[in-house]
Amino acid sequence: MEDLRFVGGDVLGPAGMHTDPLCVSDGMICAQGAGRDVDLSGYMVLPGIIDVHGDGFERHLAPRRGAMKEMAEGLIATETELAANGITTGVLAQFVSWEGGLRGLTFADQVFRAIKETAPKLVTDLRAQLRLETHLLDLYPDIPEKMMQWGVEYIVFNDHLPHARLAQGRQPPRMVGQALKAGRNPDVHFQMMMDLHAHSDDVPVALDGLCAQLSAQGIRMGSHDDAQKPTRDDWHNRGAHIAEFPETLEAAEAAKAKGDLVVLGAPNVVRGGSHKGNASAVDLIALGLCDAIASDYHYPSPRRAALMLAKTGLASFADAWGLVSSGPAQVLGLKDRGVLSPGKRADLVILDGETQRIAATLVKGRISHMAGDVATRFFAA
Repeated sequence: MEDLRFVGGDVLGPAGMHTDPLCVSDGMICAQGAGRDVDLSGYMVLPGIIDVHGDGFERHLAPRRGAMKEMAEGLIATETELAANGITTGVLAQFVSWEGGLRGLTFADQVFRAIKETAPKLVTDLRAQLRLETHLLDLYPDIPEKMMQWGVEYIVFNDHLPHARLAQGRQPPRMVGQALKAGRNPDVHFQMMMDLHAHSDDVPVALDGLCAQLSAQGIRMGSHDDAQKPTRDDWHNRGAHIAEFPETLEAAEAAKAKGDLVVLGAPNVVRGGSHKGNASAVDLIALGLCDAIASDYHYPSPRRAALMLAKTGLASFADAWGLVSSGPAQVLGLKDRGVLSPGKRADLVILDGETQRIAATLVKGRISHMAGDVATRFFAA
């Protein structure tokens, strides 16, 4: 791998922006080097985006039900999209849910095995996250072993059962379409949901046991869509110290009060609010209740969110970009990336200084994406 010195660009270092050369050797950032100079005048050199939660890959792995038979090709397409959006580490969040179909255990097993097989061959660091619906009690005995087999080290728990409707014995909206999409008879699907709801009282104790097992395995744990302080406190007590997309100010404050890490959705930031009417990510960020921003369902959004926060003055540029780089690195426990300093991985994104569009993305000094005029800077004779 060729040693390089990026010169002339505006570099975001641990102490802020500077114009000193950034030296890369053997995939790592070094204090000084004698590599070939790459003139990046007019460009910004920033830490690569670390996406701690995204499910935008679904359209690549299964564009239509039953249409994708070779998942490796879908993961390659996913990597291309991630790299084009400045993402150097991407966590692919895969459901195991009562919804079935593309969110069922069988499909998830295929996805996780494909990630384990394909990820080491890619440039972008692809990782997997299991999103588990809490009421699937029958799966609890097998989850620890399956996570070991899949090589998955991160799990988040969510409960998306429409309990209020089910308690009244009423079918939730769009249930028929959901059932048919999963290949189930709607009546059977509804009865399954009712049965899961009926065992709600058994879930907390079962979760205590499962989380204790996973914690002993060193699995990173989080909760998803918390709405109330008691719920978030329960997750903290189980060792789930990451709060993904808290729906309310109360839940976000509860997480921070316990020293837990809060992840918010980049689309929420870009939109200026939640599309579901939950707490505004912008408001939570303004209150200091955010440690990381994730793509959620839209890979272009982390970059746009960070730039928007800086442009509006809600955060300094360094702090805003930290929400998509150093903050996510902390969430994932990755101490080797997230900042551009000697001894760290050369994971970086190069933005056009004028348009702030992605010009190039590098992972451990290897090019994963490059477009436009910046190519002449790298490959000039």
